Amino acid sequence: MAEPKTQTGSVEMIRHLKVARDTAVKSRSQAMITLKTLIINAPTELRESIDLIKGKMALVRTIAAFRPGPMISTTASAKAAMRALARRWIVLNEEILAFDKDLKALTDATAPGLKSAHGFGTVITAEMLIQVGDDPSRIRSEAALAKLCGVCPIPVSSGKTNRFRLNRGGNRQANAALYRVAIVRMKTHAPTRAYVRKRTIEGKSKKEIIRCLKRYIVREIFNCLCRPKTSSNSV
Repeated sequence: MAEPKTQTGSVEMIRHLKVARDTAVKSRSQAMITLKTLIINAPTELRESIDLIKGKMALVRTIAAFRPGPMISTTASAKAAMRALARRWIVLNEEILAFDKDLKALTDATAPGLKSAHGFGTVITAEMLIQVGDDPSRIRSEAALAKLCGVCPIPVSSGKTNRFRLNRGGNRQANAALYRVAIVRMKTHAPTRAYVRKRTIEGKSKKEIIRCLKRYIVREIFNCLCRPKTSSNSV
């Protein structure tokens, strides 16, 4: 069983920033969804003028500069509501960019090896560091990390048929991060694409192949984040 995480190092700093970033990302998405809904339902003349604007940033900045005027028409109220949402989106976007900058610096310093692996960006690396914690030695084995991430296979064999299914347990955010890495590699990583072709010929389904890939990715994460320190401690 894994030991409790410590909360005193760089990974805890990453966790703090990522929690705030995730909240900002959700709020930014909601602001954009609501803004688009208002645009669709805006008065015809206003909607047609907005439709001429190309590009998301141009659209947001144009709406943020609206001057609604007195609240005496639906056009004025629509402009006021849209302007508030556009300005909110801009503030949240700048906040997220600031968090990304800080997270990049921290993840580059904390896990340069994992960060350089195919498919691992700042956010996914941060998620896996949070899962492992500041003391990687608390995770005793690769299998323990796989269980924490919900990618250890569950046998569903019947008779002479040996099969495994996806694990629905573990940390779902970590599991989702592994899924994103697997999908990126299936599209752009030559060794992974070759592996997928081989497994497909063998009769594996896409879900089964992704399950296998996530397990291999966990091994890579364990070697990058856990094994170096545990091995150095044992010398």
